[in-house]
Amino acid sequence: GNQKTTHSESSPGKKSQHAEEAIFYKNCRAAYLTVLKSSLENIKSKEQLSLVLQQAGRNPSQKTINKYWTSQTTSLNFDDFCAILKKEKPATKNELLEAFGKIDTDQAGYILHDELCKILTTRGDKMTWEEVASITKQADFNCSGKLDYNKFCELYLSTSEQCCKAARDRLETDPRLRQQQFGNQTENFPEGIPLPVSKPSPRLSRKTDHKLAKSDSRAPSRPSSAQSSKVSTSTTVTVRASSSRNTKLIIEPDTMKDWQRAQSRGCFYLEEAGEILSHKYRLHLPQRSALCVTIKPLSIPQAEGKSCHWLSVDTALFILKENETQENLQLVSFTELQNKEMFGWRGELGAGVYWLLPFTTGCRLRKVKTQITGEAKLVWRDEDGELALTKEFRAALLDIFETIDLDGNGLLSLEEYNFFELRTSGEKCDQEAWAVCKENFEMKKNELTRQGFLDLNLMEANDQDGDPWDLWVTLLSLGYNKALEMTEACPFVIDICAERCKPRIKAISLEAGGSQLSRAVCRSVVNKGEAKVLDGSENIFIYTYRSGSRITSVIENKSEKKVIIHVNNEQSKNCLNNRGLTVFAVEVAPKSMMVSQHVMALNEQEEWIYSCVHSLV
Repeated sequence: GNQKTTHSESSPGKKSQHAEEAIFYKNCRAAYLTVLKSSLENIKSKEQLSLVLQQAGRNPSQKTINKYWTSQTTSLNFDDFCAILKKEKPATKNELLEAFGKIDTDQAGYILHDELCKILTTRGDKMTWEEVASITKQADFNCSGKLDYNKFCELYLSTSEQCCKAARDRLETDPRLRQQQFGNQTENFPEGIPLPVSKPSPRLSRKTDHKLAKSDSRAPSRPSSAQSSKVSTSTTVTVRASSSRNTKLIIEPDTMKDWQRAQSRGCFYLEEAGEILSHKYRLHLPQRSALCVTIKPLSIPQAEGKSCHWLSVDTALFILKENETQENLQLVSFTELQNKEMFGWRGELGAGVYWLLPFTTGCRLRKVKTQITGEAKLVWRDEDGELALTKEFRAALLDIFETIDLDGNGLLSLEEYNFFELRTSGEKCDQEAWAVCKENFEMKKNELTRQGFLDLNLMEANDQDGDPWDLWVTLLSLGYNKALEMTEACPFVIDICAERCKPRIKAISLEAGGSQLSRAVCRSVVNKGEAKVLDGSENIFIYTYRSGSRITSVIENKSEKKVIIHVNNEQSKNCLNNRGLTVFAVEVAPKSMMVSQHVMALNEQEEWIYSCVHSLV
């Protein structure tokens, strides 16, 4: 039944408290990530501790640092840092003025430089003469050998706030920082997927693997609040070598040889910030029919003999039913069966219109820094000074042609060409411009041939007098690197076989998956996976589901407030995940669910172990 919100949970005071906590932890993360790469990376020295405290608007004395970093301390984590900030409040203007007032006994508002220097170099955290001189030389609050401490306090506080704001702005404006360092996936609806009406969770398992996290044996100087145990749940899945690619999807040519078929190609493109775009499709079935739906990476003939990075990328297809509106498509099924690199689904669908949303986890389609010795040459001039495409560039263009030829007929229609244009230039080619192309480049049945596509790119090179800049913009946007290797894209092919009707598939858009795909991924894991509840927190569920060669976990937050979950994969073996971090944290909005992580084998020829602990902060 519907979960009712209690009066206390919805009271203004409670909401205000939650809002203050959210701002506090946001400031903590912003300061922490200014100094460290991840919110789960530890502070390893007094100097780092001092730096992160300063980034949070504090000005810790050596006495303060020593209070939290004793001779036994080897490291402090993000929890420790948050606890320290709760204790060490930033200085207020009144407190600063009161401190200066004890020196300025005449209440003149000024302190002589000589007197200030004597105090700062002989008391408390003793400063050097040079450090004091750097203060007294500041014209903003010094005049005639005196320090105006009212102005000094104002500048001190404004500088401190600017420092905090710069840290927050950096966290907000850097999508890679938000995604990789604190777990929220920009491509997967960061706020979380709102939950439908609550229902009992399937396959709910309370009896195993619910335990308190191991107690921390580090320095006793850690704040007491950070020493308290976290509620956690662990999940372990062991997969034998290559078993994840065993044949589960059986396609029988004899029984399907008379079925009617439809096919479309497409491509996943990796954006700069890690977001993945792909084609989306509409499937029309004129009548109810048994179906076989498959998706796999596209093997390009021209790429044979080359290093085809994309062939190891995992693919999936989510089938959604179209209702009166497209705002909330209903998940019908997804390609959970696997045969080598192919994923598929067999079943029966009624007549109507369906959406097909391609998906990849991002475990293997990701930003990778590779050392490229030299930039490939794209054009050259012959003996007559005429521009020509290099052999390597021609081969890359023919590979691209295969990728953007969505129906695989060896020709590019205006519609297919426009997907290429939208990806590379952000613009479309209209009928008039297409007619001009027809006059200048080889076409058949009003569709561009391979040779016409090559000549079109040669014309662009001639327009720039051989400058390859625009050509490289095109190549990079299509996932190629400067060595002409396609490393940040994955072309794929979708096959639809129907027993009793002719299926029709049509590419509709090229865009990020968005909330519809995120909701479908989460719902598939919740429907099919094993559910575990965090002991002591009955509104937080962890769902884990293995589909062929990948494992996905989803966090569902049924409570009225956001939660922060630490995710630890340190005991996993031979694994890689889509976040690129062994330990990270995710923030799950109230009444929502989100993907915690996708995990795959690093080497499928060896056994791999997924061992993950989810802990509630």
